Amino acid sequence: MLTILGFGMIATFLVLIMLKKMSPIAALVLIPALFCVFVGKGAHLGDYVIKGVGSLAPTAAMLMFAIVYFGVMIDVGLFDPIVRGILRFCKADPMRVVVGTAVLAAIVSLDGDGSTTFMITVSAMYPLYKRLGMSLVVMTGVAAIANGVMNTLPWGGPTARAATALKLDASDIFVPMIPALAVGLVAVLVLSYVLGMRERKRVGYLSLDKVLEPETETILVGAGGSGSGSGETARKASGGGTGKDAPEGDDFQGLDPARETLRPKLYWFNALLTVALLTSMIMEWLPIPVLFLIGAALALTVNFPHIPDQKARIAAHADNVVNVSGMVFAAAVFTGVLSGTGMVKHMADWLVGVVPDSMGSQMGLVTGVLSLPLTYFMSNDGFYFGVLPVLAEAGAAHGVSPLEIARASLAGQALHMSSPLVPAVYVLVGMAKVEFGDHTRFTVKWAALTCLVVLGSGILFGII
Repeated sequence: MLTILGFGMIATFLVLIMLKKMSPIAALVLIPALFCVFVGKGAHLGDYVIKGVGSLAPTAAMLMFAIVYFGVMIDVGLFDPIVRGILRFCKADPMRVVVGTAVLAAIVSLDGDGSTTFMITVSAMYPLYKRLGMSLVVMTGVAAIANGVMNTLPWGGPTARAATALKLDASDIFVPMIPALAVGLVAVLVLSYVLGMRERKRVGYLSLDKVLEPETETILVGAGGSGSGSGETARKASGGGTGKDAPEGDDFQGLDPARETLRPKLYWFNALLTVALLTSMIMEWLPIPVLFLIGAALALTVNFPHIPDQKARIAAHADNVVNVSGMVFAAAVFTGVLSGTGMVKHMADWLVGVVPDSMGSQMGLVTGVLSLPLTYFMSNDGFYFGVLPVLAEAGAAHGVSPLEIARASLAGQALHMSSPLVPAVYVLVGMAKVEFGDHTRFTVKWAALTCLVVLGSGILFGII
């Protein structure tokens, strides 16, 4: 009975989330509370929740202050030189533009928020793609895949969810995965190079100075220098647009160069603070929540010494903070009921019976492969809070560490970021003026390949 109720609770949660009948926070609280009553353990609900909240508080604190920290770093201009440098590197060469898109999306993904990453990336790169007549689905696809790989950062969401669901330390999951994720980033860059070469062959390339000239008739010369194909066709620098659509030089800044929050005199302080913070995290000198708490406090105090300015910066990022930290605390109800009532154990026992004994020792691989379709067709909340605990219990029965299961579960994130259940992807395609169906058809195959590279690297390095 507990097995049926457990799967029923997960199914109810997933259906309501995917049909958008309830918000993730509401579903994480109300559905398990209802099923806790069905199981006959309603009197113990308070104990389950309090225990869960106590164990999840460090993860919520980490997410809260990491979002504030990286939000402030974007506000004060830490990433502005990187954006400008990438645009200079591109030189209006389609191959460099696509590679630059991947690099920019990966760097800005450090803030852990997909919407912010896509807003900055599209704002910076969209004018170049339009003026060169390049495919915009290449831009959205590369940005989504790069962000998906970087989304595995401890404050990005999936790692925190895995740590929350399995009651593990986020750094224990993430730090050993760095080599595999690095290989994943290399795969993204190689993919960007291949796609960029295709675009170069298709549309040719210009100098950046010519791109910035409005209403200029220009001959696009193919990358091979030959006079054949679409490379040598008379086109406007805008890619066929009218002169009124031609952007000025400032359009290629990517970020508003005159925003009031910029702190150019403090650039090196902010850069050194960020390097020190990331180094301390990797070296595990202090717990990650403590590092980001101190880092956010220093960043706010030094960059915005006046209290009203500090309040304004916190308020600017309050939506992300409330949504993410609220989700973590709401998850305490779901995971608490799932484990406290014994449902997760009964489901794991059933799953162990289904998985062939020959595959039991390979639950890490099984989890990694399952993470591709499951994180695409369901939300991260559904997968990490509903499915992962069951896989971890099944793996434990065969001697597979929950840490290995947690790491393997991160493999599907490059594909997940193009899921129709991810709100940020609508920001991406909306700003890029790309149809979601076109983005999906182009991106899915490349994203799945990147996921398999990450999973294969994890197995090769002995991480999974």
